[in-house]
Order: sequence, then C-alpha cells, then structure tokens
Amino acid sequence: MNTIKVAELFAGVGGFRLGLEGYSNPDNPEFDMPSAGPFETIWANQWEPPGNDSKQFAWRCYEERFGEGSCVNEDINKVLDAYEKGETDIPDVDMVVGGFPCQDYSVAKPLAKAGGIEGKKGVLWWDIYRFLHLKEPRYVLLENVDRLLKSPASQRGRDFAIMLSCLSDLGYSVEWRVVNSAEYGFPQRRKRVYIYAELTSESWNLEERISSGVLSSALPIVKPEAFNDFMVPNDPYEATQSFNVGGKSKSPFGTAGAMSDFHVVTCDVAEDFCGERRTLGDVIVSPKEVPESFYIPEEKLERWRYLKGSKSEERVNKQTGFKYHYSEGSMAFPDLLTNPSRTILTGEGGSGASRFKHIVEIDGRYRRLVPDELDQLQGFPKGWTNVGMTDGHRAFCMGNALVVGIPHLIGEQIAAQQR
Repeated sequence: MNTIKVAELFAGVGGFRLGLEGYSNPDNPEFDMPSAGPFETIWANQWEPPGNDSKQFAWRCYEERFGEGSCVNEDINKVLDAYEKGETDIPDVDMVVGGFPCQDYSVAKPLAKAGGIEGKKGVLWWDIYRFLHLKEPRYVLLENVDRLLKSPASQRGRDFAIMLSCLSDLGYSVEWRVVNSAEYGFPQRRKRVYIYAELTSESWNLEERISSGVLSSALPIVKPEAFNDFMVPNDPYEATQSFNVGGKSKSPFGTAGAMSDFHVVTCDVAEDFCGERRTLGDVIVSPKEVPESFYIPEEKLERWRYLKGSKSEERVNKQTGFKYHYSEGSMAFPDLLTNPSRTILTGEGGSGASRFKHIVEIDGRYRRLVPDELDQLQGFPKGWTNVGMTDGHRAFCMGNALVVGIPHLIGEQIAAQQR
C-alpha cells in the first residue's frame, strides 16, 4: 500500500496521529500502539492563543512524544499567510485531520475575488477551508462537538450547512456520524461528530454511503430505513442568509448522513456493536499511584454531595438582585466504576469541588481521577501527558482531546480502500 501522508491541524497532544500512525517506545511497552494503516504524519500545527510560552504545554507534549520539530507552534492563520507569500513551506499531503472549536461560521459577505470565501476573523473553520483549497488532499477527517449539527439556536443546522457547502465547492463528498465512544466499547461516554470527506469526481449513492461507507464500516450501525434529503446552498453566503430560516426547534441534519454535489441524505442511526465494553473501573490505577492531594477530606465531602445532588431552590442574581427559581437533577456520586465514565471536560483538574469533575470511591475513600486515568479514558497510553506539565494542564489536555480509538477504527477503513 502507498503511504498516506498526513497533516494534523489543531494537533493538541497528538490524538489523531496516535490513532492513525500508532506509536512504539522500546523503553515503555505500555506506549506500544498499532497503526491503522500506512499513515505518516509529515506536518502538524498546534498553537494555543494568546501564544505566550506558558500556554504551549500541549505543543510541548506533542514534541516530546513525536520528536523535536514535529509540530509547528504558530497561529495557523499566520502560517498560511506565510505559505502563500512563499516565506515558509508546507508539504503536499494526502490527508488532513483535526479537531477544531465549534464556532459561528457565518459568512459576512460574498467574496469578490476568486479562489475561495472568507468568514469571520478568528474562526478556525476558515483556516481548514483555506488549507484544503491550497493543498487539495484526497482525504479529510475532522472531529467536533455534536452540537455543530444544530448550531446556531436561531437557525438550526446553518453552520454545518456552511461547512458542507464549502467542502462540496472544493470537490469533496462527505460522510458524517455522531459517535458516542462508549457505544463502541471505550471506557468514556463522549459524543462527538466525525466528518469524513473524500476528493472525488464521482457522485455517491448517498443512502449506500450511510449504510456501508467508511464510517459505518468502522463503526457499525443498524441499517437505517427512513431518510431525509435536501440540497445545501452552493454558496456559503446563501447558507448564512437562508438555510433553515425559521427552523429554531429542529435541525434537518440527523446523527448520520452523506453529501455529494450539494445533495444531502441524512437520518438518525443506532449503533450495532457486540464487542467488549470497557468501564471507568478498567482504567483505575493502584492506590500507591495516587497522591494524597487527590483524596477528598471528610469535611469537604458535603460540598461535593451538594453540587452533584438535585436542587430546587430560590437564588438571587448578585449583580441585579433579581430572584429566580433554580432546579437541576442529581448526578451519580461517586461515579460508578462499573459504567463508562462521563465525558472528560477541560476543568477536570484542580482540587476545588465541582459538579462535573469525576469522583470515585476506592477502599472507602473518595478521590478525584489522577491524570494517568484521564489519559487512559481518552485511549492514550498511561502517562502520555506526563512530560513535566502540571496536573491541571494534563487534565486540560485530555478535556480537549479525542478518544484515540475512534480515528484508529476509521483509519483502518480508509487504509482498506488502498488495497
């Protein structure tokens, strides 16, 4: 098989690279991970604004694991500017991967000049679009939060329609799937949308792609029976202005779909998985590996119980004095070791009580999760982020990461096309 050369954008600590390319460390057998196929990451970019050195801990982890010079630590927008001016080089690649923020992708006005479109400044989707326009890779694999399919609230699905319009304009056909990693045997409930695009001149059979394309081959589903189809505008500006106007309550995009030549077919699907199902308990480290600072003092347990418990109470806005009624349901306390964990968030670190941090009970004592456990919940080798950064930064990195096994499964199917 031919090598599939990859560029990793918004690389973080290397989740896409690890899932596709695998990793081998003779000095640490736990770091040995298989590749999904003949993938080779030849260029990567990771930059955390505002760009001061103290915030570049994810980039430093990437360089520690994959080698000095393996990742460009500069604003991708400026890198692309420099490339277009001939001031720097970006190699040609076969595939672009990346996880990027869910933002407002609206287009302020049509672009007068040829060669693409422009959206709001600082919105990272436009840097992906620009990279694809400049380098024309055959494959694209992106990850985002699932609310992308229904954003913004005032015009449900508009932002995703803009993305599809952009991709189709560049000649890509697209599959997408909302994936809950726990439904495919991983030890964390993390729901994300994966977007696979392929540069092709052939029109796809869209219902067939949903049922037996790259994503459904990697992540099996019960064969869907009901589909919805429609066209996305061939101009992202038109999508900004008119897509699903008045559709405040529901997005037309289901949890799975495919697009070719601006034509969309979509539906909601259910997973079809019969393999081993892992749980939070599978990643728990031994007590000797847990610093005392991660245990919750007895006198602070009540605060944790309150935050995670159900509430129905009157509250007062501190700024305006306005009184209002607040209610919310309870969460498991402690988190059940027999279930997959809840989604890791960037605020998982720190000792302060929180509704959303994980708490486990081991041998009658309550504690927070240690960074080695967070690494493993995302499918990274135990200790992957242990490169000198703080425990809080390690937690932040995992809150921003993806479940490594998902792109690995997708990569296996992309590689299978090469045979």
